[in-house]
Amino acid sequence: MPDIRMYSTHVCPYCMMAERLLHKKGVQVQKIYIDTNPHQLKEMIKITGRRTVPQIFIGEQHVGGFDDLTELDLDGKLDPLLSQ
Repeated sequence: MPDIRMYSTHVCPYCMMAERLLHKKGVQVQKIYIDTNPHQLKEMIKITGRRTVPQIFIGEQHVGGFDDLTELDLDGKLDPLLSQ
């Protein structure tokens, strides 16, 4: 199972919903908090080109935010990514 990383803040409701969805899939999420570490915010923007959270990575693949994650799930593409 690939590592799951999520750039997040402590109060982001979309981050919490993304984590809940991933937990239902049986995976643990490594959260990287950008609200308490400005260096991580700069890194996230550099890697993703985005300034919003969550930003989710499955392995080395950037899947985007909560809407992107949900769309993958609805399209039946999330489970195959998680089982790699």
